[in-house]
Amino acid sequence: MAAGVATGSTRPGILDGIRVLDFTAMMSGPYCTRLMADLGAEVIKVEPPEGDHIRLRPPLRGGRSAYFAQLNAGKSSIALDLKRPEARKLIYDLVPHCDVLVENYRPGVMQRLALDYQTVAKLNPKLVYCSISGFGQEGSWSGRSAYAPVLHATSGYDMANLDYQEGDIARPLKNGIFIADVLGGSTAFGAIQAALFRTLRTGQGEYVDVSLLDAMVSMLVYECQEAQFPAERRRPLYRPTQASDGFLLVAPVSQNNFEALARGVGHPEWISDVRFATSSSREHHWAELMNLLDDWAASRTAAECETILTKAGVPCSQYRTIRETMVLPPIQERGVLEEIDDGAGPMQIPNPAFRFAHSAANVRNKVPALGEDGPRLLQNLLGLSPETIAALRTGRVLRGVEAETVAAAE
Repeated sequence: MAAGVATGSTRPGILDGIRVLDFTAMMSGPYCTRLMADLGAEVIKVEPPEGDHIRLRPPLRGGRSAYFAQLNAGKSSIALDLKRPEARKLIYDLVPHCDVLVENYRPGVMQRLALDYQTVAKLNPKLVYCSISGFGQEGSWSGRSAYAPVLHATSGYDMANLDYQEGDIARPLKNGIFIADVLGGSTAFGAIQAALFRTLRTGQGEYVDVSLLDAMVSMLVYECQEAQFPAERRRPLYRPTQASDGFLLVAPVSQNNFEALARGVGHPEWISDVRFATSSSREHHWAELMNLLDDWAASRTAAECETILTKAGVPCSQYRTIRETMVLPPIQERGVLEEIDDGAGPMQIPNPAFRFAHSAANVRNKVPALGEDGPRLLQNLLGLSPETIAALRTGRVLRGVEAETVAAAE
């Protein structure tokens, strides 16, 4: 089957030869399938005539969304009006050529389009079909609309986070980071790999049902257990320590960490202080310890504090913006950021958070315009003639940007 072309590596990808039909939009599904593209899979993004809504989201450069680029780099795009029987027929013809199908429509949509698992699995019994939704495919909540902020509120995450705040805060905190989408997309990615392994062993396909709510609840490890078995007292919270010019986070988790902290800040007597000598006693006097840290840091910059404590072996960090983090040595040394060009100029996109010794795992240097790959895919995979493809475009079954001629795309 197909193989991606890496920008930063000539090594093969673990998913070279895997082809994915991608019926995803917004964030959770595209995050999942982009990871597959990073590993070499050919990902065919099936978009509606108007395209994925993220194509319109800022930051925009030259009319192109950098947000969309990060979620969809390395994919191909075909734009079809799936309400048309002719478009669905094209999907039926593509399914036998694919190994994986991923969708994150609201439950019931794929069934109404006659593109549900039961239907397409008859065309390809080895297909791994993954559905990503807010609340799962079945149950009384399955039809609810669910975006990440809604799931943060539903799951208990927001109230748990509020409970950890100090002071008189009565309203849950605002949150612009879509944890549920990234977590759910990562969960789907892992589940698909397990299903592909099963297919390799048994020759049988699999259906994967990923719930973003399930993913959020599974992330609340301590909170889930504490809700069932209330703790005697709240566990220590690692709050910001205030330096002269900003904040840092100090986390003396273990006894060794604490003793290193005491020595590092020039107060070895803390080690034998009855308030702090043991983990249990520190828990009872945690606020006092944090206040002493504030006193120590007040006359030093956050950078100075970080240098001193790191040298002493204490887990700590200044609070940084993502802009500052992107230029840190570990980010640069590990090649976390890959430079690609989305058609509006160079940009940096994070590679996957994992590395392989013998295989490539990196973002690919292609961000598709809406529907630009449709003619090529239909000719190369289905053998359709240029005349047939032109008729599909004229009939507005096949949509998107005006592509190059099929002959030139070969």
